Amino acid sequence: MSSPARSGPVPRGRGARSNRSGRFESQAREAFDDGWVREEDEEPGQIATTVQPMKSRTIIARNTSPDVGFDRSINPYRGCSHGCIYCYARPAHAFLGLSPGLDFESRLFFKPEAGKLLAAELSKTSYKPGVIHIGGDTDPYQPDEKRLGVTREVIETLQRFRHPFSIITKSTLILRDLDVLGEMGRAGLARAAVSITSLDRKLARSMEPRAATPERRLEVVRRLTEAGVPTVVMFAPAIPSLNDHEMEAVLQRSAEAGAIGAGYVALRLPLEIKDLFEEWLETDHPDRAKRVMSLVRQMRGGAAYQSEWGRRMTGEGPVADAMRQRFALARKRFGLEGRLPPLDLSQFAVPPAPGSQMSLF
Repeated sequence: MSSPARSGPVPRGRGARSNRSGRFESQAREAFDDGWVREEDEEPGQIATTVQPMKSRTIIARNTSPDVGFDRSINPYRGCSHGCIYCYARPAHAFLGLSPGLDFESRLFFKPEAGKLLAAELSKTSYKPGVIHIGGDTDPYQPDEKRLGVTREVIETLQRFRHPFSIITKSTLILRDLDVLGEMGRAGLARAAVSITSLDRKLARSMEPRAATPERRLEVVRRLTEAGVPTVVMFAPAIPSLNDHEMEAVLQRSAEAGAIGAGYVALRLPLEIKDLFEEWLETDHPDRAKRVMSLVRQMRGGAAYQSEWGRRMTGEGPVADAMRQRFALARKRFGLEGRLPPLDLSQFAVPPAPGSQMSLF
């Protein structure tokens, strides 16, 4: 069960401002002020992060959504300590009986057998190769990856099988794996995307409290490109009246760092994210909270979110149209509108098992 919603001081280094109950819980918990807790009485506390192994029977997830550019993905982690307040993966924590709020960024799970499971799936005679996207839900390079190495094991397995993949992150930890990524990128087997939502350090820290700073993400773009990894930048989410005015500047700096393409996604607020996001706005940006939500609803047919394919990524209406046009113009202006080179499926091969006859040749 999730912890009660918090009242009083905001926890340090976290995105969510409470631990609101998930939608599957029989009892709802909400914080209230009983008059005993005052900011001057108590310093904001820190919440410890726990990471637990989870059992999985398979590692490749499949999807049929026409809104995303892949039909299969791998997520080495559930939950993410980067704490991005807007993260569309937050509601998945409710399936675990945990809160999409603070639990999502402090009670994490990893898949210790990811590499082994992947090798088994790729070795099946029925398997047909297709680009695997790593990190479709949560960041594959969040801080605990440094000691756990689950993502490293996944990409090493893909390297052994010469299997193409794409990967997305907002972490500098990806640079640890340049030896694999560079070789695969130069061979036409890997490409990367780096999420950059703002160049304003203060705003970035507020939205994404434990992610890398904007300047360090631009350095990631540069280093990946120099290593031979085709790299795009994702301006996601684009939030009207909060960070959307930075769209052109982010694309310009990314192009200067070596990015060859760009994408954007309009803010998505499904399920529990809506209340968590509004709570964060009122805490961190009270001067513009009402305007932001008004513009979001103008993009979503009067609601906070539209889940229909074809609308959920970009929205609709004049505000969404203006955002779409600005992005198209900026992408063209900074040379980021070219199509990415296709990844090579022809190199895929199941390596011989250790000790097999083939290993003698």
